[in-house]
Amino acid sequence: MHKTKVSLVKLRDYESKNVYQAVKKSVDLLGGLEKIVKPHAKVFVKINHLSPPSSPESAIVTHPAFTKEVLRLLKEFNLKITVGDDIQSKQKDGFILSGYRQVCKELEVPLVNLKEIGFKEVICHGQILKKIYISPLVLESDFILNLPKLKTHSFTIFTGAIKNMFGIIPSGLRLKYHRQYSKTEIFSQMLVDIFSCAPPHLTIMDAVVAMEGEGPSAGNPRTVGVILASKNAVALDAVATKITGFNPMDIYTTQNAHKRGLGTAKIEEIEVVGEKIHEVEAKNFKHSAIAIGLLQRKIPSFLHAYFQDQLILIPKVKIDKCTVCMECISICPLGAAKLDRNTAWIDKSLCIHCMCCHEVCRFQAIKLKQRPAGRIFRMVSSLYNRVGSKFS
Repeated sequence: MHKTKVSLVKLRDYESKNVYQAVKKSVDLLGGLEKIVKPHAKVFVKINHLSPPSSPESAIVTHPAFTKEVLRLLKEFNLKITVGDDIQSKQKDGFILSGYRQVCKELEVPLVNLKEIGFKEVICHGQILKKIYISPLVLESDFILNLPKLKTHSFTIFTGAIKNMFGIIPSGLRLKYHRQYSKTEIFSQMLVDIFSCAPPHLTIMDAVVAMEGEGPSAGNPRTVGVILASKNAVALDAVATKITGFNPMDIYTTQNAHKRGLGTAKIEEIEVVGEKIHEVEAKNFKHSAIAIGLLQRKIPSFLHAYFQDQLILIPKVKIDKCTVCMECISICPLGAAKLDRNTAWIDKSLCIHCMCCHEVCRFQAIKLKQRPAGRIFRMVSSLYNRVGSKFS
């Protein structure tokens, strides 16, 4: 049986020469770029660039030094390249702080905030979505290159290749979907719907410095020291989650995409080339406070609602860290984030626990609290998962 390939290449820093060699090797292990993309093709490069803008050292965005060397490799093949993401920024140019504007200017590659050129309606044969609005840059490209950052996520547990494609739709629609699909499993199905409308032809993941803990923006940078590449984003996410101590099937986006036949999430069905998974595993990688995995899914159905309620993460503003930047207020889909004198606060009666406020806060001013029973369940689940992962 033909197995899907995922390449693993060690890379300990973002020094230009090292990154280029590692990126080239990761693609060569898949057969070489010349076997994947045709010359003169229109290539859209989807980076991970959260709003509001942040510096690359925070490990929130795909590192621009990583993207720069990917672009250098692409330019060797006479391709028509455009880099983009849909971002919100109070600054005139939201790509300056991250370093992306400088990198793309130096390489003479167009860098586009997708909202500036609008979106087109397309039919979506999804489990949740029946139509969707996608950037024409994506729709009209011959080749989609996905450059996600390996991070944990306080709502979907893990954010990687599949979830990175969420950024090809308008930010207002993303907020709407956060409001409509407040359950993690349903939200993840929606993410896979969007992914299925524009599956990338190649994915190269920046896991040199990942984010652990309460990602995707309030966690802590963690050196993993590897990049992953694959023509199948689902298989790549499966390997990435395995490296960071997850069971791939415990991640709803990966699980759902696997069930739909969009790729495989079974490690035994994936040919890992380059390094071996056990050689690059990130030991004691900190997951989000949400308890996940085998134990949670084996609890009796009559207790499930109780545990789900206990596991809810409750955002709370840390007054001493709040800078009143208003980003949480701007992004909250239901107006639960409010301003009171000189600080923001969260109205619990309106909060749907979508974690948008937590995701957008660059100052770690929004803490996620969990009820006592939820904390206990999380510790037990975490222990169960660690023991179980040794046999999976």
